[in-house]
Amino acid sequence: MIYYYFIASVLIAISALFAKEKKIVYLIGLLFYATQAALIGTILGGGAYEATSGLFFTFDALGSLFYGLMIVVSAFVFYHSEEFLKDNNIKEYRLYFALLMLLTTAITGVYFANNLAVTWIFLEATTLCAAGILYYHHTAKTLEATWKYVFGCSTSITIAYLGILLLSTAARDGSLNYADLGVSVVEGNPLYLKIAFLLILCGYSCKIELFPFHTIGVDANYAAPPPASAMISTGLVNAGFLALFRVYKVMSGSEVFEWVRSVLLVAGVLSLIVGALFLRRTNNYKRFLSYSTVENMGLVVIGLGVGGIGVWAALFHVVCHTLIKSSLFFQMAVVRQIYNSFRINRIGNYININKIGGVGFILGTVVLLAFPPSPLFLSELMILKQVVADGSWWLVGVLLVLLCIVIYAVCSRMLKLCYQPNQDELHPSKVDRIHSWSALLLLLVAMILGCWQPQFLQDLITKIVTF
Repeated sequence: MIYYYFIASVLIAISALFAKEKKIVYLIGLLFYATQAALIGTILGGGAYEATSGLFFTFDALGSLFYGLMIVVSAFVFYHSEEFLKDNNIKEYRLYFALLMLLTTAITGVYFANNLAVTWIFLEATTLCAAGILYYHHTAKTLEATWKYVFGCSTSITIAYLGILLLSTAARDGSLNYADLGVSVVEGNPLYLKIAFLLILCGYSCKIELFPFHTIGVDANYAAPPPASAMISTGLVNAGFLALFRVYKVMSGSEVFEWVRSVLLVAGVLSLIVGALFLRRTNNYKRFLSYSTVENMGLVVIGLGVGGIGVWAALFHVVCHTLIKSSLFFQMAVVRQIYNSFRINRIGNYININKIGGVGFILGTVVLLAFPPSPLFLSELMILKQVVADGSWWLVGVLLVLLCIVIYAVCSRMLKLCYQPNQDELHPSKVDRIHSWSALLLLLVAMILGCWQPQFLQDLITKIVTF
């Protein structure tokens, strides 16, 4: 069944390249998302849940959760991109949407792959799809960013491939199925397992926007159109996280698991440091939101590193961060429409130009900084609780100091956008408040999750983190 899905999705995406009118591209997009809805329906009501399809794919709880989130975000990206690209010619318009659909399909492959090598292949496929989107503006800067992204991702993914080769030495009968690896690593060479995990973590960090290759994702978000940045900073980041989390679960049965957790703690703290410091240094709102992603993913891997309830909190944090960050990137697309700029020290007075957009940014700031009713308040509190329970007081101190820096940086920058005097001429296009309202919808869903977590979501995350 999964192969029929891939064939249908790819053919639909390719057909968009031959559309003669923008309206036809829109209709093709509706057909594409109808295909995604059909897959969701098959998983939820067609008996495919927890079933294996095509040998290399399994519709498990982890993949299904992230797939559902990604399709919601991707549909919003499609809707917001229509407004963002309305003045572009049909050639650029159809290429962008074809690549967006192909990127969505490639990420789906990452989510449902039950094989380490297949996951790696689809992650590399996301690089090619995202690279085409980055070059959308066809300028010298975007060309440079695109080549940097292709070279950087290819290099880091190659590093991950070396880790996969080392991990395969522990595989029985050469099987790279995650379930089989989880059993065979018990007898694996500890040194090989340590080096393998270190290489995989470094390689996948370009997708997760995690130290040390976090700059690749930051540059990609800077170059991409704002609606596409929402996809890169959530759906694609989640794909990298899911790939790492599956390896994390494989390692949980080995004797090097404590070492793995220590490495994740180091990577998480370093990512948090980088995110906190560069939130103060950058002068571009898109880079600003990207470094916020680095900071949040640092917290997520710290949750994996401390273990216990921190693992549950990490999964919940990723789910809620997807809704919050995509909402802010969609709001940023409206800012681009008005100011034709993302420069922090040049634009302002947004609250008086677009009140609903300004309210969206203020609420988004509150929620992003984990103030109640933010769901991130719950996840960060659970992580801190686990750290305290472990007696790691040095880590408590580091987290509190860095989070204070993040709070100051985010508040000061968002308040500047809303209230500082504007110094640049406004873009001649009028304010489209409908898109500000639609972006606010995702933020409101996240706030609801901060007040009430549905039982099915709690059970689903509990099932995922139970090894």
